[in-house]
Amino acid sequence: MLSLDRLWQDRHRKPVLMISGAIILGLAAVDWWTKPDLALDVLYLFPIMFASAFLPRWFVALLGVVCAVLAEVFNPLLSSVVRFSFEALALAGCGLFVGEMVRNRRLSVESQERLRAFVETSPAAIVTVDERGFIELANGAAVELMVPKEGHLIGNPIAAFLPELHHALRCEEAPQFRTSMQCRGHRGNGEDFTADVWFSTYKEGPTPKLAAIIAIVNEEDVVGVPGAVLGNSNQHLHLSEPRERAALNDRETEVLRLLVQGLANKEIAARMSISESTIKNTIQHLFAKTGVRTRGQLVRVALAHFRKAL
Repeated sequence: MLSLDRLWQDRHRKPVLMISGAIILGLAAVDWWTKPDLALDVLYLFPIMFASAFLPRWFVALLGVVCAVLAEVFNPLLSSVVRFSFEALALAGCGLFVGEMVRNRRLSVESQERLRAFVETSPAAIVTVDERGFIELANGAAVELMVPKEGHLIGNPIAAFLPELHHALRCEEAPQFRTSMQCRGHRGNGEDFTADVWFSTYKEGPTPKLAAIIAIVNEEDVVGVPGAVLGNSNQHLHLSEPRERAALNDRETEVLRLLVQGLANKEIAARMSISESTIKNTIQHLFAKTGVRTRGQLVRVALAHFRKAL
């Protein structure tokens, strides 16, 4: 079966326009030949739709009017201005509608190709995750970082490598957000690592998705940070688990929700109509309740343990 995407590719412009013109002339000839018996008005719609993907909008509208004139001239019924007006409107309108759909489809395909090219050529580890939590796009740097057993990441669950990212994917109706966090990762060969992750959630149509940039954290960058302790002789780093969850009040919950969305203290204060110093104090209380010392660690705890409240 011929794909319409392939039919409307730029390399098919000339043959599609020539065939569409031939169809219009053929319909006019048949319409003239069978004038007493048949009315082929509606068939002019098909060549207009095929050609609309390659023609400017004004030409599509003009082509619709020309086809309406041909249909009216060879119509066995008496001439009618009302019928001609509706035919011209229907033919031109359908052509313009199909043309806009094809243009939007081309833009979508081009943006996806640019995104894929950027991801594949970037030296940073980049992955995108679909609504089910499976990796749908990953570059070579991500494969080298996470060392999947099969040799590729696409189609594997992100939870197997970065469980916290799986928790960050939001399927419910809620504001999408962008933020960063530090979390534990697992390689396919069994090794663990600590990573800084910058990610954002977004929607492709109604479908929620997630894109993330992942960077390894050097041990010397984390030593001495509260909440981190060195492991055994292999010197792997293990972040301590959050303290037993304490109940959050309404203000703390709202501040945490906005913080997870990536807002700065000043933006949170403006959103809640309170002072920035109050926001800072509230965040300190959240640090104390969750046993963390950085905003990135707080985001991690929020996604893992307070997701329902948020």
